[in-house]
Amino acid sequence: MKLYKRITLLCLTVMLAFVFGCAATSTREGTGGYIDDSAITAKVKSGLLGEPGMNSNDIQVETFKGVVQLSGFVASAAQINTAVALTRKVDGVRDVRSNMVVKGNQ
Repeated sequence: MKLYKRITLLCLTVMLAFVFGCAATSTREGTGGYIDDSAITAKVKSGLLGEPGMNSNDIQVETFKGVVQLSGFVASAAQINTAVALTRKVDGVRDVRSNMVVKGNQ
């Protein structure tokens, strides 16, 4: 009987550790949130890739809890505005933060 109680206690401890280990915190996403953010990032990158005249290879996209951060270098301020506008149209995007910089002529 003691062995049965120990095994039950061990299983319960492992299950609780798994549940709380996958829980979201203010600085870390849960499993579902991570998958949602990955989908948002993919949709934003796809939209930027399909935009004529936009060099999307120079734009990095990161998403955390629906907030998308765009960073990198673009050719003009108009491209920054276009990238932000495209990003805002993606389902699930709560906010867009732009850290993009216009490249200087070299």
